[in-house]
Amino acid sequence: MDALPRRTVLAAGAATAAALAAGCAAKSGGGGRTDPDTSATGAGDASASAAPKPPATLIGDGSTSDTGPQPHQPKPEPLALGQRPPQFVVFSWDGAGELDNRLFTRFRQLAKDHDAAMTFFLSGIYLVPESKKSLYHPPQHPVGASDIGYLSDAHIRDTLEQLHAAWLEGHEIGTHFNGHFCGPNGGGRWSPEDWDSEIEQAMSFVMNWKTNTGYTDLPALPFDYRRELIGGRTPCLEGQRGLLPTAAKRGWKYDSSGPGGLQVWPQKFQGGALWDMPLQSIPFPGHSFQVLSMDYNIMYNQSGSNTHGDASRHAAWQVQARDSYLAGFERAYTSNRAPLIIGNHFEEWNGGIYMNAVEEVLKAVAGKPEVRLVSFRQLVEWLEVQDPAVLRKLQALGPGVSPAGGWEAYLGSPEPSAAVSPAA
Repeated sequence: MDALPRRTVLAAGAATAAALAAGCAAKSGGGGRTDPDTSATGAGDASASAAPKPPATLIGDGSTSDTGPQPHQPKPEPLALGQRPPQFVVFSWDGAGELDNRLFTRFRQLAKDHDAAMTFFLSGIYLVPESKKSLYHPPQHPVGASDIGYLSDAHIRDTLEQLHAAWLEGHEIGTHFNGHFCGPNGGGRWSPEDWDSEIEQAMSFVMNWKTNTGYTDLPALPFDYRRELIGGRTPCLEGQRGLLPTAAKRGWKYDSSGPGGLQVWPQKFQGGALWDMPLQSIPFPGHSFQVLSMDYNIMYNQSGSNTHGDASRHAAWQVQARDSYLAGFERAYTSNRAPLIIGNHFEEWNGGIYMNAVEEVLKAVAGKPEVRLVSFRQLVEWLEVQDPAVLRKLQALGPGVSPAGGWEAYLGSPEPSAAVSPAA
């Protein structure tokens, strides 16, 4: 990417978020997949065309298609009375473009190795050639403007192949919208109508990439994006107030644009239309404050906006990043079992240490009992089959708080239960 966008930085101890300029843009205890991997491409070759092609109904210009139910999706089941809830972990990626560093390929392979599902929030302009940037009409900005770079033609092709394979492997394709506008002239000023335009354009870029690129030798994406798109994350976590009415009107299921939340069970907002899935405040080793559960925010607290910080500190920073995520995981896993939500970018800031840290975390948690590495879509589907009374009990547990008397007693009846006590 030619330019890094601004990201949101949270010092959770102060409970405030501020967008800061950055110089450039289950099977594990019942995890994300439940059937053998027969339809998905191995990430090593990154070739979507190598995957067996299900019967497809082409849509529009043939850029997308309806291939039926998505493969590798677990069947959501309600908790039995007294049953301890799973520990869900959502690894999510903002931007989701494939560059020469092949990070999309890398983490698809990691997910396959550990039966994990992830959510990839695609920036729509990553499927638009720069020569066609006049197709993009960003709200309150000149035609073709963007605070992140357009991809090269080769990288657009690579990204299309990755999206094709990722969906067949069971991952979710959400949206990171388009031009990544933040700050005083960014999405925080956009109206619901502006966001509706931004979403419509993001969908159009996915559903018309063949027309826009002229490529004829790549297969249609195997999903209908009008049905696939049920949630997203705004650039810099800004503009949620304007977005939510539009997201609800469009029938979305969730939003992950909140500027930092507690490690608690998700609740619905916007009149009960959407699940609130914010990034979370997690412990930050060596500090009295907490940090947002996103690679950029950890980096900012280590090297500021300098993405090439002191190389002599990279190893220590990687350990700190890893241990921060693991501390957030352990706090939930050993207490209220609130889903852990982690946000990332396909970037090699500070020598790629945040990519290494995330990989270490996934490997560390994947094999633990009752851990499920899922997409937002899969988490939403699980939440929506639960007894509302059970959900209310889960939502009543604060960060690091365990149910009084244990899970069997706490969830052993749909009736109201005793007070809760902090985990040891």
